[in-house]
Amino acid sequence: MDFQFSEEQSMLRDTLARYLADHYDFEARRAAAQSAAGWRPDCWHAFARDLGILGAAFPEHLGGLGGGAVEHMVVMEQLGRHLVLEPYLGTMVLGGGALLHGSPELAAQWIPAIIGGEATVGWAHAEPASRYCRHAVQASATRQGDGYRLSGHKHAVAGAPFASHLLVSARSSGTRRDQRGISLFWIARDTPGVTLRDYPTFDGQRAAEVLLDNVQVPASQRIGAEGEALALIEQLCDHAMVALAAEANGAMARMLADTIDYARQRKQFGVPIGTFQVLQHRMADMYMQLEQSVALTQVAAMQAASAAPVRAQAACAAKIQAGQAGAFVGQGAVQIHGGMGVTEELAVGHYFKRVTAIDLQFGSAEHHLRRYADLLYPARAAA
Repeated sequence: MDFQFSEEQSMLRDTLARYLADHYDFEARRAAAQSAAGWRPDCWHAFARDLGILGAAFPEHLGGLGGGAVEHMVVMEQLGRHLVLEPYLGTMVLGGGALLHGSPELAAQWIPAIIGGEATVGWAHAEPASRYCRHAVQASATRQGDGYRLSGHKHAVAGAPFASHLLVSARSSGTRRDQRGISLFWIARDTPGVTLRDYPTFDGQRAAEVLLDNVQVPASQRIGAEGEALALIEQLCDHAMVALAAEANGAMARMLADTIDYARQRKQFGVPIGTFQVLQHRMADMYMQLEQSVALTQVAAMQAASAAPVRAQAACAAKIQAGQAGAFVGQGAVQIHGGMGVTEELAVGHYFKRVTAIDLQFGSAEHHLRRYADLLYPARAAA
């Protein structure tokens, strides 16, 4: 595959890479993760106002730069290289994507604020009993006058502790696993009846349980037609999978670079361990796993606007390889570093935690292997 970035995409990558190299080293990230805030709002505002990267994937008439999924991939890979904590996935890929594809009115109102760094979004879709099933929604949306009353429990909402808005799925009709009857709503975090229980995650990020207790939402804040949100949810989840694969690629690239550097310096029997053939083979295999993941992620980004089956297969393939490669590269990096590879003071262990978390987000590699088979053979899946 001959994939070449455009001049604008290369500039986007290089600009962000330089900023992060100067302002987001490992110690700065570690301090932010351990702080009360859990992120760096100053960096988020710099992304918006100084660098302009938050508008890279949005159309020009909304204040963006006219890009799409490839731009998301470029940004997420650089964020992965530096373990960036800021909520790009939830805000730009999921929140902005939902408004852009589902509600022109809300998009015109809120995407300029998202691009300007003034609004951040938490993706409140998963529930305690839903596992990876995208249509397992039990939270209810009951009609009340000219709006809705929402109640339910949303689970492990990444980035919610520093979100200004939540993108909430709720069932307006049908039973818990019906594919029809699901609606999406745009809700301000401080809406009465919305309660967040914040907690840190094992990879240094923040998430929350979101409790909805008779939350009043006007019909104007519903995204798309009532009860017809599943197709949009499927599209958004596939886009998020590709973005996460790109983030994993950036994290793997950093783990591999750190491992190679360490192998050149660490000596045993009077010589650098990088001269040992077995470790050379291991690092070569790590490189090949990374390159395969990069290639499949690029294909998936280019297929993001394709028909649903093609898009879903490409996203599955990228997520599967990112999950498997992340485990292989992370285990190899930790093994070559030895016991210090899992200490808090060394970056490689934190990168390994992050790629492990990425594998679990939006479906593990094992889950998507089954999904990929079902997409290839829909008759077997139906049986």
